[in-house]
Amino acid sequence: MNYQSTTIKSKWTKTKWLVDSTRIKKYIPQTLPFTYTNLKFMISEYSTVYVKPVSGAGGHHIVRITKIGGSYQTQHKSIKKRYATMDGLYEYLKKHTKGRDYLLQKGIKLATVKGRPFDIRVMVQKTNRGVWKSTALFVKIGRPNTVATNYNQGGTIGYFSRTLAQAGFRKTQINRITEELITLGESVGTIFNQHDPGFQELGLDVALDKGGDLWILEVNTRPQIYPLKQMKDKSMYYRILTYAKQYGRRK
Repeated sequence: MNYQSTTIKSKWTKTKWLVDSTRIKKYIPQTLPFTYTNLKFMISEYSTVYVKPVSGAGGHHIVRITKIGGSYQTQHKSIKKRYATMDGLYEYLKKHTKGRDYLLQKGIKLATVKGRPFDIRVMVQKTNRGVWKSTALFVKIGRPNTVATNYNQGGTIGYFSRTLAQAGFRKTQINRITEELITLGESVGTIFNQHDPGFQELGLDVALDKGGDLWILEVNTRPQIYPLKQMKDKSMYYRILTYAKQYGRRK
């Protein structure tokens, strides 16, 4: 049996689906296609802007732009550069994108644990009755001074509640955030189902800011779960697999 869950690569298509939902729209950081006009607008509105490929995984090509005084600092992986003008910044980004479609997204200041930024993965899967269920919550903890939290860029996987407690969130906050994430995951599953009933699993990458607000950064339609196998407690990994076997996933 082969993997039988619909996959879609375009982050822009997925973002538009979510923005069309009045209930989910508030969770989406402003996102626009990469053009000179949109770059100017986003930089004027926000102190930090991310540039990410419309199609692509692993966070390898993401660039962070930060306004510093009257200039613009870019960071790709660990490499930082400074540009004095918008035109200089745009020319650098044009070379970086190599003619491929990219998006601009408002930067969210992630909560940190021990000085390391982290975001949250919400795993959502269909039951054998076709009902969406949030089956796992865990965190991806980035290395200090990196652009992405991804596991394959040196990030680590952490336990959800423990990490939030270490980051200074109170138990009542953690309970509220947990409930909100579970509901959010299942709501996104329902929205995706309206566009294609072939989706069987989704992985939401959700930013948690220091005020406890949640932001959907991306929805993965073929989320990787192999890093969970490296955890001491493998119960999440096996729980996901029990749902996943029905649509042909083995690891």
